[in-house]
Amino acid sequence: MASLSLDEKLRLLHGATDPDDSSVGYVPPIPRVGIPALRMVDGPMGVRAVGGSATAFPASVALAATWNPRLAREQGASMAREARAHGQNVLLAPGTNVVRVPHCGRNFEYYSEDPHLSARFAAASVRGIQSEDVVATVKHYVANNQETNRYRVSAAVSERALREIYLPAFRAAVEEADVGAVMTAYNRVNGTHMSDHRPLLRDVLKDEFGFDGFVMSDWWGTESSVGAARAGLDVEMPGVTFEERATAERLPEDVDPADVEFPETLPDMHEGGLFGEPLRDAIESGAVDESVVDGKVRRVLETMARFGLLGADSDGGRRGGELDTPRHRQLARRIAVEGTVLLKNEGALPLDEAAAVALVGPNADAAKLGGGGSSEVTPVARTSPVDGLRERAAECRFERGVPRITESSLFDAFGAGDGGESTADADDADDDASLDAALEAAAEADCAVVVVQDDTTESEDRDDLRLPGRQDELVSAVADAADRTVVVLRTGGPVQLPWVDEVDAVLETWYAGQAEGEALAAVLYGDADPGGRLPLTFGRRADDYPTAAPERFPGANDEVDYSEGVFVGYRYFDREDIAPLFPFGHGRSYASFEYGESSVERDGDEVTVTVPVRNVGNRPGKEVVQVYVRDEDPPVPRPPRELKGFETVRLDPGERRRASVTLDRDAFAYYDQDEGWVVSEGRFTLLVGRSAREIRDRVSVALG
Repeated sequence: MASLSLDEKLRLLHGATDPDDSSVGYVPPIPRVGIPALRMVDGPMGVRAVGGSATAFPASVALAATWNPRLAREQGASMAREARAHGQNVLLAPGTNVVRVPHCGRNFEYYSEDPHLSARFAAASVRGIQSEDVVATVKHYVANNQETNRYRVSAAVSERALREIYLPAFRAAVEEADVGAVMTAYNRVNGTHMSDHRPLLRDVLKDEFGFDGFVMSDWWGTESSVGAARAGLDVEMPGVTFEERATAERLPEDVDPADVEFPETLPDMHEGGLFGEPLRDAIESGAVDESVVDGKVRRVLETMARFGLLGADSDGGRRGGELDTPRHRQLARRIAVEGTVLLKNEGALPLDEAAAVALVGPNADAAKLGGGGSSEVTPVARTSPVDGLRERAAECRFERGVPRITESSLFDAFGAGDGGESTADADDADDDASLDAALEAAAEADCAVVVVQDDTTESEDRDDLRLPGRQDELVSAVADAADRTVVVLRTGGPVQLPWVDEVDAVLETWYAGQAEGEALAAVLYGDADPGGRLPLTFGRRADDYPTAAPERFPGANDEVDYSEGVFVGYRYFDREDIAPLFPFGHGRSYASFEYGESSVERDGDEVTVTVPVRNVGNRPGKEVVQVYVRDEDPPVPRPPRELKGFETVRLDPGERRRASVTLDRDAFAYYDQDEGWVVSEGRFTLLVGRSAREIRDRVSVALG
């Protein structure tokens, strides 16, 4: 620090163009004092290597559907090894915003509508990433819950809702996993842009939570020099103008930048470098003290030192790593299997080995790697549902049925998508889309498997919750023609299922990544139990959700009203007594489980619930024991139940195990703006069950 000039300090506080064009974010080196470049790469579903490939893991919502945080840690470590193989130091993951709006185009990148489940996965992912000496970046801080108007919209949200719903995952990443970096959101919170939000950046994140890493802006998400510097933003990314970055790295060589019309869905065109010359001017004028800059530089350097980057060679400390290894491929497959949720099964699954299968679906011949945006990954290998079923089925006929669904990409704006299956040949593919042929195949087969999907992308929210194109029509027609119909959903979140009563089974596979075909076949044929449970609620219609009112989504006059408060997701369904189509935590198994009588023990401020679980079926299976808390006499309005713990057990036929879940005092607390976290005196009911609506037992405990 003592040897750095002001120019050199400022160089460490904003990005620049990577001379190798290999990084999404790049902070230039200062070789004379042994400070290497700091290179950043996108996640959270794999490494989005510029011009390279990596393992394409299932979407974050699929990972959360496993209800197995150990898998999040393993995936985090795997992605970090691949980031190192690409010469990167910082992974821009995990994304852990709460799923508030079912229409949000980026829900697939997040974990859950529940803060506790999100927190468990955020902390585990950060631990995994940083176990391989790569800096994790938890994002997008905070209340970034929609893509519509994301650069200007202000979340009008209460302190209590922030504390109970939107901050817990970030708090866990800091307090439990010691995350190295935090990325601010584009949106405003209660009128102030997050890059300029001193109460949330300095007072809460740094002072209260004890975050000692560095805070970076989202790309072109820095709104000021003086305000952001004083508020607690440490690094402006990417530090160059939007036009400079876009034209330098995304346009084909034969395209004149002057001819490009940038879409309105992309960020406002800031001048860039707000932490460069403008910040220097602010220091020289006395608007910002140089000690503020010193504090930011120290955070950057201490984080680099913590991860062994200081004194490394000038190319950024590139070292080791693994890329597309067998263990990474196997992990991607395992997550895809365990994240598959069996929503409905009326005897159709698992499939018989000798059954003739009709595989129908507009995009079933392509792996569904993810949604559009900065999380797009280009894998070395991939398997589609067609690939997977043809490998297993005695007989499998594929028919598209209806025209292919276009898959959007944020990078389509530049004429070059990044990572997803190309849709350039969609018109040619539509030539073989015959509904009559699909119905003929379904009628002749023993079982029809219909693969349908949505289309979601960063920068846009969905207009409604219906499946795009003619897919609903396709499902109903096939169900009418086939003896048995199994529907496979490939979605980034909840969708409407108007045909659900017409089909025999429904699987939710989310965006299953590069191993989709293998994983789907393994579940369909019963090689593996569908291990997933819903991390969010499936309503029957869009009006079921708390954001159905236009002032709550998409908002008006650049403001969105969070007046539902803490009643998000299943909490809202419970309060309003709305019957969901499939509740939070729901998921069937090929096994059957019997719960015994629960017991509860208290040790100081800790309460442990223990319940015996037996597999009474004839197949091995996975059960997720969920514990919800209800305050029986709350002094403030509280949800009828809140998830506060869970445990996964795997049981062979006839096997019995005791599942134990320990709750600390925080599990019973609510937030009071004047008093902070409060545990009311009185009785609490602990609800033990398979989902938020399938409660198997209740026990009572008193706290004071």
